[in-house]
Amino acid sequence: MARRTAPEINAGSMADIAFLLLIFFLVATTMEVDGGIARKLPQKTDVKTDIKLKEKNVLQIAINRNDDILVEGNQRVKIKDIKQIALDFIDNGGGIGNKDVGKCDYCKGKKDPKSSDHPNKAIISLKSDRGTSYGAFVGIHDAVGAAYTELRNRVSMEKYGKSFQALEKQQKSDKSQKLKDKIKAIKDLYPEIISEVEPTEN
Repeated sequence: MARRTAPEINAGSMADIAFLLLIFFLVATTMEVDGGIARKLPQKTDVKTDIKLKEKNVLQIAINRNDDILVEGNQRVKIKDIKQIALDFIDNGGGIGNKDVGKCDYCKGKKDPKSSDHPNKAIISLKSDRGTSYGAFVGIHDAVGAAYTELRNRVSMEKYGKSFQALEKQQKSDKSQKLKDKIKAIKDLYPEIISEVEPTEN
């Protein structure tokens, strides 16, 4: 009886197999990407202007190398307190009777004449130390951003019956000019004005 020979499997050369494995692992492997802080950098301008700011329209938040947070140079606070402090400052609307500022009829703040005049005049100044931890720095940014988001959500609900975040989410699928105008109108009512001071060595 004739002996049957097993069919040969054509595996190709070793170089081809190695190449196929390399392609497989490149396609199948997921790579983690480090996230960053989404910030819009200011545009470069050649125009030199001397802008005089009222001290009451600037909220100074400083954080040292030990991650201690000082507001207005002397009030020691925790990160969890920053959001409410920023909310009260931005939404104060204390410029009643000031012709240069105008009345903020949508502000719900205390109208304290010693605090910010109007949301479009309210500047939050952040100053850090070179030894400040990354977590504390990001925490302050998050708290200030959350304050702006809450104010924008509130006024958006009053004007359009939808939160500002819902409008921004809707913009991913709806590219209409009407929606863009709504989002711009909310941002104009509560513009995010954050000034970052050069970190110190102290």
